[in-house]
Amino acid sequence: MQSNPDYISINRDCWNSRTEHHINSDFYQLEAFLKGASSLNSIELDLLNDIRGKKILHLQCHFGMDTLSLARLGAQVVGVDLSNKAIDKANEINNQLNLGGRFICCDLYELPKYLDETFDIVFTSYGTIGWLPDIDKWAQVVSKMLRPSGKLVFVDFHPMVWMYDNDFAKIQYSYFNAEAIVEYESGSYADKEAPIRTESIGWNHSISEVVNSLIKNELHINILNEYNYSPYNIFPNMVEISNGQFILKQFENKMPLLYAIIGNKL
Repeated sequence: MQSNPDYISINRDCWNSRTEHHINSDFYQLEAFLKGASSLNSIELDLLNDIRGKKILHLQCHFGMDTLSLARLGAQVVGVDLSNKAIDKANEINNQLNLGGRFICCDLYELPKYLDETFDIVFTSYGTIGWLPDIDKWAQVVSKMLRPSGKLVFVDFHPMVWMYDNDFAKIQYSYFNAEAIVEYESGSYADKEAPIRTESIGWNHSISEVVNSLIKNELHINILNEYNYSPYNIFPNMVEISNGQFILKQFENKMPLLYAIIGNKL
């Protein structure tokens, strides 16, 4: 595994550049959210189950829509993200809606320096761990933040997705965490026409790397699911096969696009 020592500042700049455009994008539908719509999908809602009265820590929360959707379902929530612009917006929305959320801006690995409490649930979803070079350190933070028997609810894009080039025409990267992946992108997944060009640094993490890191850090894995669709139409040449379920047309329904893990702290 290779890590660029500047990856934190590079990725923070990337997400700071994206945040304003994401807030105003059709993808995030902030106006509908402010009027009461939830930003959560059926996959994570089914995995979370009844969260009324639960303390939930949401890692890599962007500008907080999912975090505050959890609050609307009766949870006590704390959201964490690297982007100061995203956290500023999350606080603004939280104050506007008076949902009682809390938000922390920091590098995820540094979170124990900012937050000294444990949670019933640690939640993280869709495009998160690929920004982190060391999954064992991530699993350490997850474990530290969970109370005994507390639950991790994790949903993310399948590592097979990140093996391909941007057009899904050829395999470009290793399935395994072999090297840092540096990319330059115009626009973003939420607004292809956004007048920005960003640099980012990411890593691919195999499912075995993720699962074994969680086991090593005292989590018992109860569920490992794989899904052949995405709830988001964010990749080239996707088609909708059912309401809110998108697949890559050239692979039909033969390729995993997501996976989910539920684990409990021992």
